[in-house]
Amino acid sequence: MTRSYDLSGKVAIVTGGGKGIGRAIALGLAECGAKLILCSRTKEDLDHTAAEIKQKGREALPVVTDLMAGDQITNLVETAKNTYGRVDILINNAARSFMVPLMDLREDGWDKIFDTNCKAVFLLSRAVAKIMSEKGGGRIINITTVGAVRGGAGMAVYHASKAALSMLTKCMAVEWAPINVNVNAVGPGLTRTAFSQPIWSNPEVEQMVASRIPKGRIAEPEDIVGAVLFLCSDDSSFITGESIYVDGGSLANY
Repeated sequence: MTRSYDLSGKVAIVTGGGKGIGRAIALGLAECGAKLILCSRTKEDLDHTAAEIKQKGREALPVVTDLMAGDQITNLVETAKNTYGRVDILINNAARSFMVPLMDLREDGWDKIFDTNCKAVFLLSRAVAKIMSEKGGGRIINITTVGAVRGGAGMAVYHASKAALSMLTKCMAVEWAPINVNVNAVGPGLTRTAFSQPIWSNPEVEQMVASRIPKGRIAEPEDIVGAVLFLCSDDSSFITGESIYVDGGSLANY
């Protein structure tokens, strides 16, 4: 798929950029001309995605980062600033979840999910927004989920954390509009990634899920990229505090 937005000269950080949706977004941003800083906890995944981007003649810098550690968030932001002098785009894609019923979920499991999906997003976004404000503004896109607006057994804390992230998106958008930092969210439906493999790896279960989606299939990671690129582009300059759901019509059919 050819991407048509022009993001030449823009510097973008993508968390969870080594695989799945994060990888697809990073490749899409690179195709549009952006310089990428990729972060996740897994060096091998980061190096592989960075190599793909470099093979296309674009720039990519992998930075191994545990978003649960404040000093590593600081290192990520300082590396971006020291390398490029600016950050124009931040994609908060990294997330954590456990498929465990609420009755069985341990307290530290709750904390890990909320710390990764909400607290880390807050800390990283605030640090990056300060840099953006010095350079005239920027774009922050938080990756949420359709689960942010509907319940789900076994994934309750993940859904709750993403609902909190949706509200955080609105609050950041309101507070940071005066410094020209647009903050929006993209909420995928079920997408074919390692994260959701327990569902789609079973053909019968995948077919059952797909039958409830008006488009008749689950999403591929590349399906999510267009909405993100739009929110990074000049075409969305007056859009902030919104969520775009890329779900094949799932919510409309709910």
